[in-house]
Amino acid sequence: MNNSFSKGLEGIVAAQTGLSLVDGEASRLLYLGIPIQDLIEKSSFEEVTFLLFFRKLPTHAELDSFSKELASLRALPDEVLNFLQEFPRSANPMAMLRTTVSALGLFDPQADANSREANLQKSKRLVAVMPTIVAAFHRIRQKQKVVHPKKVLSHAENFLLMLHGTPSPPAQVKALDQYLIMLADHGLNASTFAARVTIATQSDIYSAITSAIGTLKGDLHGSANQRAMEMFLAVGTPEHAPSYVKSLFDQKKKVMGFGHRVYKKEDPRAPQFREIAEKLTRGTDTEKWFKVALAIEKAVQQEKPISPNVDFYSSIVLHAVGIPVDFFTTIFAMSRAAGWTAHVLEQLADNRLIRPEADYTGPADQAYVSIGKRN
Repeated sequence: MNNSFSKGLEGIVAAQTGLSLVDGEASRLLYLGIPIQDLIEKSSFEEVTFLLFFRKLPTHAELDSFSKELASLRALPDEVLNFLQEFPRSANPMAMLRTTVSALGLFDPQADANSREANLQKSKRLVAVMPTIVAAFHRIRQKQKVVHPKKVLSHAENFLLMLHGTPSPPAQVKALDQYLIMLADHGLNASTFAARVTIATQSDIYSAITSAIGTLKGDLHGSANQRAMEMFLAVGTPEHAPSYVKSLFDQKKKVMGFGHRVYKKEDPRAPQFREIAEKLTRGTDTEKWFKVALAIEKAVQQEKPISPNVDFYSSIVLHAVGIPVDFFTTIFAMSRAAGWTAHVLEQLADNRLIRPEADYTGPADQAYVSIGKRN
């Protein structure tokens, strides 16, 4: 047995996957061997979800059928919608999402069925219904009428309609669709690992995805996009970026949206989001935030040669399509639901309980002292 210790399991291979390749040395991200750049240019979130579930690109007929099936699964049970109405309006949106996904399992008679067919159906339902949960809570929080899902719209278009109550411009729909594609999967990241650990015990898929959402909620994982946008808002103007960045470096604080645990050079999704953000904000009120982001990137490069990661410019994209800042991580979860559920299916196809060893560092052979003799 190899008893070597690696803090944070860095460098440890804990699973095999055929879903996505995160090539840190060459700064590449591939889904089933297809470069992420090709997918955001030519594909759709529905097609990418099909690719992850079935490990092949669909035909026209297969994609049409799959898209219609996802659309048919968007509605929330009335009991869950009523449950959402009772949540505090101040609740953290990720805590809301975590709790609601867990509650969904209570109303699914097949929640504990663990066949491939049952879990595939539940995977489709989770991908389809998560945008409905997020949009409904936003509307409830704003004291607005909940907008129910439409079956004739794409995944991205339907979500923006449910969120805002009115149709969104095609450029915003396209940008959100590209965001969902780029965040759909990313190797054995922390939340995906959490989902695989949970399902490996032969628990149910709702528990696995609840574990993943709870993991994504953390600042060192999913909520970094929210923190990046909060940084832009704090900086305010491009002119303030150099002093703001220098202050962070002087205090040895992290600049949100920079650096990556795996990519040694540039996160391959970062330049894609930079381009999308530039096009989406050009000539609009949100262009100022793109200029702030550019100024921060330049200031960081002058201090240290580190590159933006996926969270940096993607936060500008989410802000430009009208997502509330504290909801950013829920959009990440909406996207990653495709990858999480695909990994659950993959784990169960060749399952073994995930149970690593721990390096014990406590005292050895300590004698028990009766309570009356303790200091």
